[in-house]
Amino acid sequence: MTTSQNKLNSKYLKLALKLIAICLLIFGGFFASIYLGVWGKLASHKELEDLSQVQASKFIDRNNTTFAKIYELNRESIPLDSLPEHLIEALIATEDARFYEHSGIDARSLLRVFFKTILAGDDSSGGGSTITLQLTKNLFGRKDYSFLSLPINKTKEAIVAQRIESIYTKEEILELYLNTVPFSGNTYGIESASQKFFNKSAADLHLSEAAVLIGTLKANHSYNPRLFPERSQLRRDVVVTQMLKYDYISEEEADAVMQESLEINYSKNTSKNSYYLREYLVDQTQDILDSINAKNDEDFHLKKDGLIIKTTIDAGIQKIIESNLKTHLKNLQRRFEDQYAANKPWEKPAIWEPELRRTKIYQKLIKEKSEDEIFEELSQKRKTEFYDGEEYKLTTASTIDSIQHHLKFLNAASLSIDPHSGDILAYVGGFDQNLSQYDFIRYAKRQVGSTFKPFVYASALNQGLDPCTYLSAKEISYKDYDGWKPKNASQKEEIDPHLNYSLKTALTKSLNVVSVKVLEEAGIQNTIDFAKKLHIASVIKPEPSLALGAVNLNMKELALAYSGFVADEVPNHLNLITSISAPDGTLIYEAPKNTHSKNPLEKFKRLQMLAILQNVVREGTGRAITHTYGLRQAIAGKTGTTQDNKDGWFVGITPNYININWVGHNNQKIGFRTTSLGQGAVSALPIFAKSYAAMAADRSYTAITSAKFKDLDQSVYETLECDDTKRDGFFKRLFSNKKDEKDFDEKKEEKKKKKKKFLGIF
Repeated sequence: MTTSQNKLNSKYLKLALKLIAICLLIFGGFFASIYLGVWGKLASHKELEDLSQVQASKFIDRNNTTFAKIYELNRESIPLDSLPEHLIEALIATEDARFYEHSGIDARSLLRVFFKTILAGDDSSGGGSTITLQLTKNLFGRKDYSFLSLPINKTKEAIVAQRIESIYTKEEILELYLNTVPFSGNTYGIESASQKFFNKSAADLHLSEAAVLIGTLKANHSYNPRLFPERSQLRRDVVVTQMLKYDYISEEEADAVMQESLEINYSKNTSKNSYYLREYLVDQTQDILDSINAKNDEDFHLKKDGLIIKTTIDAGIQKIIESNLKTHLKNLQRRFEDQYAANKPWEKPAIWEPELRRTKIYQKLIKEKSEDEIFEELSQKRKTEFYDGEEYKLTTASTIDSIQHHLKFLNAASLSIDPHSGDILAYVGGFDQNLSQYDFIRYAKRQVGSTFKPFVYASALNQGLDPCTYLSAKEISYKDYDGWKPKNASQKEEIDPHLNYSLKTALTKSLNVVSVKVLEEAGIQNTIDFAKKLHIASVIKPEPSLALGAVNLNMKELALAYSGFVADEVPNHLNLITSISAPDGTLIYEAPKNTHSKNPLEKFKRLQMLAILQNVVREGTGRAITHTYGLRQAIAGKTGTTQDNKDGWFVGITPNYININWVGHNNQKIGFRTTSLGQGAVSALPIFAKSYAAMAADRSYTAITSAKFKDLDQSVYETLECDDTKRDGFFKRLFSNKKDEKDFDEKKEEKKKKKKKFLGIF
């Protein structure tokens, strides 16, 4: 070799060394930036130590019964020593054969992956990710760092994995992993997966069953044994082969398993009781803890510290209402679909296309493809599962099919309170979280229909009318409101224009035409002011349609306002969480005592309203309470149905208990086809009636179901003793104005004064 060649080689060597040094420097700086938390905080040793020490926080009802728990990982756990040995061996043989030899990172596997997979393109080399690395990813997830996501996340996981290995034994790591790893069907933890696919505890899994579940870890959807049994069976055999390779089982055992056909015993138990209540409680509690932590420099953790959260909930009532709501809505759903027959609104593009555009898959695809291409792609059918309100069923369908399927389902909600204290007794925010996780009580504001009428009539009593005041049922167009002409929703025959109805009867029958005239007498602003004093906070437009309930309210404020018909003093807010304590009983938080406001309705008039609302359930729109369900307790109530049968309501009122029920559709473009099914008396009332009957049969609720309305006596009922209707006299009929249009004219105090002054001349 010549001198010039030696110099050239030396030059290249120095250049190579410089490049290596630069790469090492860059890598070192990159690693240091991750280690020091530039790309996000890494889990500390203390946080990792707490993983095995976390305690579930408990939600306690008013009777000191634990009705819900909240965990850090929210998984159904099972101890490692309860699991069969072949399950653990299947996991190690398939996912991390050198698990007991490495300290979180398997350098030999990583080199194999680098040379065989990356350089040689051989996919058979495996993934190189250890069980500890997978555990880290399961516990802390991954973040998006654009094109640097993979190296940053992998490096963070490697650092945390080594910390985990320094804190926990191999057995403890296996237990943490098996109780947190995601399986098929959106299921977390081996116990939940075993219950779902084999309807048994993981402790009782046979070798074949264990291999099936471990096999799904490679690709949860692709190897889902319910969706793809043939593919799942082939993957099971791969797991068994790996167990044979590493001498965990004999050839005879392996052959015997691989001769077995795949059989699963899929569990239909998919619903989580009190889902909406639990989610609401978690968020409410977290808000309280955040405030305490910020104010007092504390560090309370809801999902780690084993806190005891006492609530106003009655778990028994909650269970009764959940059960009856589900049963009723399943029956109603069948009738709802039958009425539409072939003319299904949820299959119309005007309804399902906007829903499709809101999906994550559409939002992702629209960045790359045209809408026509997206619709074509999302029309492709594949094997999937549809939930029908009871169980998941296998089917072949497209994404568009799935959206249409979910759009057909009705929803319902129910809220129960104590009208004197403002305590929430039961909270059912929706029909089924598998169909919709939208909490109607928490987020929705919908038109309340005729359930608002009692506030109109109560305001009228405040303005001097009484239950036996008569108003005409003649239909009138109001010129100053674009010729708006209210009609009676359930009117079967034309009402005599010369017939006048008492306020008592008009509210009992929920007559729209008379209710608008009651509002006219009471005054729109007077009625709005009255509603505000009952803590209705939502915006109320000063329009005559207010008399028919054309106002959007939240269920909670409607419940609180209705307490004004039962209580002399109205609670200022609803209560849910009463206290939070540490596991040793140390009080962390105690809710301030609820204050009350003076009822804007004078007591005797309040009792008159109660008597009228009792009449609603005896003779009026809510008569199914007594006639169909045979309830004879002290019950008042009001039905409600909104325009185009979009919402059905029923408010049940008893001396110590108010229950509000709503039935409708999350999508306000979809309503009931007919009033016969959509009216509140049919769609919502049965939830109250069936639940209250169940409460009456339980001695635990005697204080509620046997109570009488205080001070509601004969003297009150006597003020309602008048004919339901009164016909105009001969001369009034003869000379009455034939016009059926006028301006909406609220009665003004000044107008009344002038009238009195004029009459005084004679």
